[in-house]
Amino acid sequence: QVQLVESGGGLVQAGGSLRLSCAASGRTLSEYAMGWFRQAPGKEREFVAGVSAAGDKEYYADFVKGRFTASRANAENLVFLQMNNLTPEDTAIYYCAKSGLKSHSSRHSASDYRFYDYWGQGTQVTVST
Repeated sequence: QVQLVESGGGLVQAGGSLRLSCAASGRTLSEYAMGWFRQAPGKEREFVAGVSAAGDKEYYADFVKGRFTASRANAENLVFLQMNNLTPEDTAIYYCAKSGLKSHSSRHSASDYRFYDYWGQGTQVTVST
């Protein structure tokens, strides 16, 4: 069993930054790719970013546009999502998820939620105008 717990969400003004963290317990994450997804009210869950097990490969949704950076600290079993220049459209619950793969070969693969077998409970991010 793997437990994932996100933190770092909150209320921020447009243009501001937040750093989300995802802490894992129950199993080391160093052999698995990790992903970040989000879900806004009334919308479907969507892929935000993914990072390979070694941290040497990253994938991002188009709407990120260079504003977000996914990273990880395997020695601490932590995964991060640095979010800069936030807009109200980024308001959503953000989830981290563990992939069943060590690395994804494409963004298409990394964005497919069916590859992910464990999910956190989510952290709310609210961006005000």
